[in-house]
Amino acid sequence: MLLDGDEWRAMLRGFRSEAWRLETLPQYLVPQEAEELEAFRAGKRVDPHAYSSAYTEDLKRLRGEGKSKGRVHVLTRPFSEYLRFEFSRYYAPHVLAGEDIRILDVTERENPLPDVGDFWMFDRSTVVLMKYEDDGTQIGRELYEGDPAPFVEWQRIAVAESVPFLEYAERGTE
Repeated sequence: MLLDGDEWRAMLRGFRSEAWRLETLPQYLVPQEAEELEAFRAGKRVDPHAYSSAYTEDLKRLRGEGKSKGRVHVLTRPFSEYLRFEFSRYYAPHVLAGEDIRILDVTERENPLPDVGDFWMFDRSTVVLMKYEDDGTQIGRELYEGDPAPFVEWQRIAVAESVPFLEYAERGTE
């Protein structure tokens, strides 16, 4: 089943306790981000402590309801321009608003999740496979109909092998 529009928004809003994502690409080409990416290229940065958006407000609401949202991004250095943008524009303010964002840097180590693609998992029971072109353009979201157990295990591995985003960012690894 392909998910889009209202069905996809319902998935992102309708989970009971946890929404979690694995990211594996060095860039995501998202048309809605084009203007913000251009501002980043021009040197504009957001203050993560002062930044507010519908997403950060939703994170605060979720945390207040006892729900969690998190992700692990598997990456290698050197960082792509998009990763530098994502770290600055999204990850820092989202962590401060309550999202558990972690980094799994596999530059100098074996990737513990080889051949695992991007996915969202909701309540450790519903999995949505995220489909992308090689350049990071999203081409679809597909509801996975099989056993979620492998995805639960991949989440366990990703979290165990990663570090919190702010800790990673403090290292200044570029």
